[in-house]
Amino acid sequence: MGYHWNWGIFLTPAASGDSTYLGWMLAGLQTTVALSLSAWIIALLLGSLMGVLRTVPGRWLSGMASAYVEIFRNIPLLVQLFIWYFVLPELLPFGIGEAFKQKLDPVTQQFTAAMVCLAFFTSARVCEQVRAGIGALPPGQKNAGLALGFTLPQTYRYVLLPMAFRLVVPPLTSEFLNIFKNSAVCSTIGLLELAAQGRQLVDYTAQPYESFIAVTLLYLIINVVVMSLMRVVEAHSRVPGYLGGK
Repeated sequence: MGYHWNWGIFLTPAASGDSTYLGWMLAGLQTTVALSLSAWIIALLLGSLMGVLRTVPGRWLSGMASAYVEIFRNIPLLVQLFIWYFVLPELLPFGIGEAFKQKLDPVTQQFTAAMVCLAFFTSARVCEQVRAGIGALPPGQKNAGLALGFTLPQTYRYVLLPMAFRLVVPPLTSEFLNIFKNSAVCSTIGLLELAAQGRQLVDYTAQPYESFIAVTLLYLIINVVVMSLMRVVEAHSRVPGYLGGK
């Protein structure tokens, strides 16, 4: 094989002149982490709300939440990303779309569209996890909350959701990891996250193996850190008698 390995390429000055190629990779890592964490916070809040609505008695509310899940779970992520970035700004009323395109710099536009897209896509999956967690609880817990004089929202807040979230930590961990991996799709709209920086490094250095091995290792580091943190959360939130709890 005639390939010339050169791991020192990461320490050489980058084409931009203000950093090394390792700096490019770390900047991409920073963007990936910031994008994924911000999208995850929105997805967790929005998905939890929709998960609750899917279990309430009202037909209209549960139907609306079901439609939400079907739309955002079944349309491919790449298609949704293009809609958020290219199509939606053209459809927004009252000059909001024009302000988005003209007043925000391109990087902010890309980051905002990618964050919202990942958040809505992931929230549909979080919704189903929360719905399943609530559905796994004995009916007596809801009835007991109502019998104690709680309103239905108070029953969800103080009785059902605290227990349901403890049950769904393992599947939520998978969704948390997926949002980091799905962020690689955002390079298609020009956002220089980790995968895009790896591809850019290949263009400038012609060292594809070193570039994508480094990208792979950085994604593995993210996964190991997330898994380690979530194992601690799972151990502290485990419920006796459920999901391996003692």
